[in-house]
Amino acid sequence: MPNLFRIFFFMLLICSVSYGQTDQQKLEKRKAQIQLEIKKSEELLNDMKSREKSVVNLISEQKKKISLKEKLINTTEKQTRLLNDDLYLTQLKINKLNRELVVLKEDYAEMIRKSYRSRSEQSRAMFLLSSQNFLQAYKRAQYMKQYASYRRSQGEEIQQKTKQLLQYNDHIVVQKQEKQKLLKENETERLSLLKEKEEQEVLVNGIKKDKKKIAADIKKKQQESRNIDRQIDRLIQKAIEEANRKAAAAAAKANPTKAKEVKAKVAEAPTKIVLTPEAKIVADNFRANKGKLPWPVERGVVTLGYGDQPHPVHKSLVVHNSGVEITTEDGANARAVFGGEVISVIVISPVNKAVIIQHGDFFTVYQNLSSVAVSKGDNVRIKQNLGRIRTNGDTGKTVLKFLIKQNLVYNNPEVWLSGM
Repeated sequence: MPNLFRIFFFMLLICSVSYGQTDQQKLEKRKAQIQLEIKKSEELLNDMKSREKSVVNLISEQKKKISLKEKLINTTEKQTRLLNDDLYLTQLKINKLNRELVVLKEDYAEMIRKSYRSRSEQSRAMFLLSSQNFLQAYKRAQYMKQYASYRRSQGEEIQQKTKQLLQYNDHIVVQKQEKQKLLKENETERLSLLKEKEEQEVLVNGIKKDKKKIAADIKKKQQESRNIDRQIDRLIQKAIEEANRKAAAAAAKANPTKAKEVKAKVAEAPTKIVLTPEAKIVADNFRANKGKLPWPVERGVVTLGYGDQPHPVHKSLVVHNSGVEITTEDGANARAVFGGEVISVIVISPVNKAVIIQHGDFFTVYQNLSSVAVSKGDNVRIKQNLGRIRTNGDTGKTVLKFLIKQNLVYNNPEVWLSGM
């Protein structure tokens, strides 16, 4: 029974270490992903530093980089904790093997002493000849044979456990080296994070004096954004009315009763599309891909989220965003996140255009394009190029504003896109 308990305990330790190693691999993968995001963020930040005129944009990007570095430090700390658990389990095994070796060596030494005292062949023969009968002689011979076999097995077990102990000692040396490496990495990242925060503080202190100017600039940009949103809403409302007109005409042609139903639905909810069977399939497919849609750019980072966002410096100032703003590389293209029909290409200014694509009763909007590669009425496929994203001459940033709407209701794109 004690042997069974020892085996069970040993297997439990192995399972615990295996589990820790699996978690370590997951954390290592997550750490590599964060480091890649930091690298992309650094590239964008360095590019901004060389061309940036707006300190606010620089602070916003630096804030994201600081957040990524904090995530990296937390991930490395989790790795260190798992490694500490692994070290503890390995030390338990070493301690257990040391205790077992002490007992084995003591037993073996005692056997050797007894064997030495009765080592002569004559004493062994006398031990057999002094038997009272043949059965007793046979049992004594078997005992001597088993004793010799037990001695050999004890010696082999000592060798095996000694070898195992050496392996665990080598393993714990590697684990300690890995722990030191992780601690060193964390210390390096902490120093880097401290430097980033110091740089940000300098920028923040420099810009606090211009709060009034910044507030006026935000107000102006927010007004421009609302005007564009209203323009998009008008175009989508027009598309809704056109879709409902077609649905009513098709129903009237097929079934007068059905036409009355369509007209009743339109009268009840004039801002919603009455879906035809074909349009319903498209809408249902779009909805089924919530959280799995590809990004509207090949590479990029979200620099302004959806909804009301606090200003990166002046927390009392609120910035409203009807979609998400994704900063990408100079020369990057926007791409469709789902198949659909282009219902409008808006010219906001000579250097700022937008594309609206319909997917049943859903609409995706791709704003801040310098040139457009599609036309109204085109049927586009997923990931199709829609046009080049404009690079702002003042800030040097290439930013796509991306919106998702169901009829006239704004949706948060971050819950629709994959990996956000």
